[in-house]
Amino acid sequence: KSDSDTYSCDIGDAQSRAKLVVQELPLRFKQELQNEEAKEGKEVKLSCELSKAGAPVTWLKGDTVLCASDKYEFRQHGTVAELIIRDVRSGDA
Repeated sequence: KSDSDTYSCDIGDAQSRAKLVVQELPLRFKQELQNEEAKEGKEVKLSCELSKAGAPVTWLKGDTVLCASDKYEFRQHGTVAELIIRDVRSGDA
């Protein structure tokens, strides 16, 4: 919930008002994805840390948007977004 609004101080016969405009900070990576290597058939977890908790994240492989499935799982804990890839194959690289 935003704190941007008009605030006032009321003393009965008079009021003083002020408008507060909160400028949103841009979303950025605090920690970027790191390259990984894995043996075929294993599970790999890729994670990154964002500057804001709960920010919407879209995972892609190349230009293809990934969907949650038996192969791909998405997790988000506060500012950390994770992609779990199960049963990795050389075609996943």
